[in-house]
Amino acid sequence: MREYNLKPPAIEAADLQWRDGIPESRQFGDVYFSRDNGLEETRYVFLQQNELPERFRALEDNDVFVVAETGFGTGLNFLATWQAWRENRPHNHAILHFVSAERFPIAPEDLARALELWPELKPLADELLSSYPPLFRGTHRLVLDGGRVRLTLFFGDVVDAWSTLTFQADAWFLDGFAPACNPDMWLDEGIRLIRRHSKAGTTIATFTAVGRIRRALQGQGFAMRKAPGFGRKRDMIVGYLPPEEAEPAQPRTSGPVAIIGAGLAGSLLANNLAQRGIEVVLIDAEQKAGAGASGNLQGASYVKLGVDFNAQTELALTALNFAYQAYEPFRGRFWHPTGLLQLAWNEQESDRQTRFLDRNHYPETLLYPVDASTATDLTGVPCPFGGLWFPRSGWLSPQTICQRLIDHPRIHQRLGVEVRRLTPCNGKWHIASDGGPDTIVESLVIAAGHLTPQLIPLQSSFRFKAIRGQVTHLPEGLLKAPRAVICGEKYLNPMAGGTAVTGATFDLHNAAPHPTEQSNQENLDKLRTMLPDAFKDHPEPSGTFEGRVGFRCTTHDYQPVVGPVKDMEGRKLDGIYLFTGLGSKGISYAPLLAEYLADRLLGHPEAIPGPLQKLLDPGRMNRAKTKDNRKNTELSSNEAVK
Repeated sequence: MREYNLKPPAIEAADLQWRDGIPESRQFGDVYFSRDNGLEETRYVFLQQNELPERFRALEDNDVFVVAETGFGTGLNFLATWQAWRENRPHNHAILHFVSAERFPIAPEDLARALELWPELKPLADELLSSYPPLFRGTHRLVLDGGRVRLTLFFGDVVDAWSTLTFQADAWFLDGFAPACNPDMWLDEGIRLIRRHSKAGTTIATFTAVGRIRRALQGQGFAMRKAPGFGRKRDMIVGYLPPEEAEPAQPRTSGPVAIIGAGLAGSLLANNLAQRGIEVVLIDAEQKAGAGASGNLQGASYVKLGVDFNAQTELALTALNFAYQAYEPFRGRFWHPTGLLQLAWNEQESDRQTRFLDRNHYPETLLYPVDASTATDLTGVPCPFGGLWFPRSGWLSPQTICQRLIDHPRIHQRLGVEVRRLTPCNGKWHIASDGGPDTIVESLVIAAGHLTPQLIPLQSSFRFKAIRGQVTHLPEGLLKAPRAVICGEKYLNPMAGGTAVTGATFDLHNAAPHPTEQSNQENLDKLRTMLPDAFKDHPEPSGTFEGRVGFRCTTHDYQPVVGPVKDMEGRKLDGIYLFTGLGSKGISYAPLLAEYLADRLLGHPEAIPGPLQKLLDPGRMNRAKTKDNRKNTELSSNEAVK
């Protein structure tokens, strides 16, 4: 096999050759599916032997069924499973999760060619292709079929996938190339991890009948047997995990779930849970959703990727790519993917971008460098510098989309209600407010932005800070409005409804809740320095412009906070979670983090792998112990309430 030396985060695509219209892997010297009939082989080996149609029909409301697979390949197994799911699932809120790993993912154009072989799968194949991720390493979550099907696709080594992903499978497809062609995928370590991700009754099927594989599975506790193979293949092996060998099942929330905060984070989470069949109580002190930091007229889908590809950069990239998918249904209404230019606006940023490009390789569908002339052509505004072009980025109307997201029959809105106290009692949380009787739920999420610390029911202090940000509304005629978002020291959005938004200030020591002329002037001066030829002469002083103030909730390490509340000793408080600290990254980060938190609440396979989850851990927000608070560290969750 040839050596691969791509810079991160890119991953090597499958090297295919086509024989009689069938794809073969040059890396492994094997076909992707049977030449006789690949679809029927999949149905027999994986669907029938795992008894999937019958098990799908038996699912109850809000059940989740998890299929895990070694080797995504052309996606044929996934599409056949999805088709069987559609044909057999009951008419309830059951969800199919499909988890798959692929070391050499197939390029989109080759994937489309391969799937043309199966016309009956075309509607599903087209939806898969429209969401298929760019080829970069890591975890990709695809939400398909209106949310009834979720695909977690890991691009990388299968052992890395099973070491970092969180899920428990109901059925395993041990696919991939034959053990003789691809021995690394069938190592004992991989089979040990398969056992770790299995529970009582988990079934397993594989096309191979190699004795070493059967014995390795038996050594991990699976009860295995031979079965007739497909077509000309004499044998295959199937099995299951007996109850006495199984890991305990993950706990699940059945609802209702209360969410405090109807900003973009809270609204996305509420909608995500409601789409999965969960009743949600959404509480906010304001009279309408998106009235706080999410209330700006426009916001850009923007992240600044690190020069070195580390965990923080991977989280930012994964979130940005998921946001594109999440906002796509709102294209042309609340979501406008105009493209985004990250301008190399000074010497320091130019040097940073040079080092970034030297050390990394990103698919051009995500970003690529442009010179000043190309930047001008793309944005329609004279750009004195080049930069990085993000072709799928753009801008969002955050408040409008919040109001659209919470318009759902399973989301019970309690707007204009201020929460006074959170109290645990008998395994439930009691939410006391000024709006009537307590709201009582098993699970509670605080997504209240910079107001979060005052709601956390612990005798502790937390490393959150509120940072004032003022945007300025620029009227038509003031400047040549761009066709795309431009980001530098400030950002500038395209004109919408006669107004373009620029900003925002970053006021560490200013708590003024209303717009000021000084902040407007700061935005204008820095924007003019960044794009001097975009402005037209204008006599208006900055005080005549409208603006808006919001307070970002930021953490000491500028990473979001998502997960269960923890006390000073790192112990979780049952049933209460945080979703905050997104700072200025909310538009790009919130969709993925809402997906991940919904996964955790419901015990579904998790969209974010373990190493990246550590960045989000709420436990890191507790300040260091002092003599005054050490005595509180032994309190139970009930005793720790204010």
